Amino acid sequence: MRTTSFDSMECPTARALSCIGESWSLLILRDAFQGCRRFDEFQQSLGIPTNTLTRRLKHLVERGLLERRNYSDRPPRCEYLLTPMGADLFPVLVVLFDWGNKYLTLDGLAVQQVTPGDGHVIESQVVDRRTGQPITVDRVRLRPGPAATARVEARAAQVRALWEGGAGD
Repeated sequence: MRTTSFDSMECPTARALSCIGESWSLLILRDAFQGCRRFDEFQQSLGIPTNTLTRRLKHLVERGLLERRNYSDRPPRCEYLLTPMGADLFPVLVVLFDWGNKYLTLDGLAVQQVTPGDGHVIESQVVDRRTGQPITVDRVRLRPGPAATARVEARAAQVRALWEGGAGD
């Protein structure tokens, strides 16, 4: 199944979604963060159809999130390792995990994030690296960056007019 490509859009969120692909990709990455490396490990963990897993792994390798590396010549076998780009997605999955636990669990928490050593339960919070302040919807606005095109500038002006009119409060 093909999804719409957002590669040509200037919005970093749209481009990130195009890079990740679809929900199987995030689950594959989740498992990679937990130590899965081989095709059969991903398939067993996810219960994903072989053809879907093949396509998703290929996509993640092409996008630079995973690296395919041979570990056996006879028979030929490969494993999939996180690249630095892929590893940098970990905080995104942590936040999605916590959000899902907060809003989408029906019978209480089935899975928690804990520290490896003492098992301390971890709760994520996204903060501004410079100030340490939480990043929340009421504390953030977007503005054109140094590489913004005229289209981005025009969209920003529309949004700014909404803020100034009180629609964002």
